[in-house]
Amino acid sequence: MRAIPLVDLAAQHVQVADEVLDGFAQVLDAGDFIGGKAVAAFEQEYALFTGARFCVGVGNGTDALEMALRAVEVGHGHEVILPANTFIATAEAVVRTGARPVLVDVDEDALLIDPVAVEAAVTSRTRAVLPVDLYGQVAPFEQLPASLAERGIAVIEDGAQSQGASRHGRSAGTFGRLAATSFYPGKNLGAYGDAGAVLTDDPDLAEQVRLMGAHGSPAKYVHSRFGFNSRLDTLQAVVLRAKLRRLHEWNEQRRDAATRYDKLLSATPGVRLPTTLPGNEPVWHLYVVRVAHRDAVLERLHAEGVGAGVHYPVPVHLTPAMAGLGLGHGSFPVSERAATEIISLPLFPGITPAQQERVVDVLRRALRPDAG
Repeated sequence: MRAIPLVDLAAQHVQVADEVLDGFAQVLDAGDFIGGKAVAAFEQEYALFTGARFCVGVGNGTDALEMALRAVEVGHGHEVILPANTFIATAEAVVRTGARPVLVDVDEDALLIDPVAVEAAVTSRTRAVLPVDLYGQVAPFEQLPASLAERGIAVIEDGAQSQGASRHGRSAGTFGRLAATSFYPGKNLGAYGDAGAVLTDDPDLAEQVRLMGAHGSPAKYVHSRFGFNSRLDTLQAVVLRAKLRRLHEWNEQRRDAATRYDKLLSATPGVRLPTTLPGNEPVWHLYVVRVAHRDAVLERLHAEGVGAGVHYPVPVHLTPAMAGLGLGHGSFPVSERAATEIISLPLFPGITPAQQERVVDVLRRALRPDAG
């Protein structure tokens, strides 16, 4: 059997190719390259999909996080609380505002931000809390300290991995004052390059984000606030519109595949299956299991053509780029232990039962004591 990729973007493209090419042709014929009609249409459609009042397309997910933080006036001298188990972009966005990332540990089961740890980390300098929706499920926002708002602390959702997920019936992208998402190609809703968006119900915050992404300019050569260049590209909006029409179906296929993995792996010794928090309806951006001797298991999977991954092999505080935080080994034991155990198994819309059975067969053999 051919190699099984972690994600199969080529198979997705086949389903949207004609629609995308037709949309590209319309943009090229009209010269509608910056802020084109497709951008406005996608923003409206994605806002409707999530249930947010406003969607502002931006250049990428990291910009989306930074712009959301800046919209609530996070800056120098402030602190932003976020989980140690996340992609570094979450912390990068905080640093880019001039604020200091304050990391906390995650829960043992779902590996999402620990609300109790958030309360313990709040200081007089805390300006925002930035929970991360990870692996396709929403963070436990309702368990965060109820007094955050009255203390002037904004909650901002990092929703880059939860497009289409929900918690207690509420859609991802609608938690907190703003939410940021990424349309990096491998996301559940992925562009053909970098792209992102900020979501909010607040018209003033939406306008601030839009201004920021256009050099702070409400009109040509008028610059009313600090800004930079971060806009959703019109061609990427064409791709995203075509894929958004299929996102519900693709997410259902991901759920079916996750259920199939659960059944195939249920009696497999040495494999800890992913946990879904009560109230969550995940979209399985990643199917993450935990095993001992992870690196050796991963090497065996790769040797047999199984494109497994690790999300993420190093917690934020232990990456060299974040050494300035002064946090060493032992600071966040759950995140650190998980980073040595987690493996993301191949999962994407259209993955076949035969492919999943092969993944599980190779994984079982890799877990045997004599596997090496």
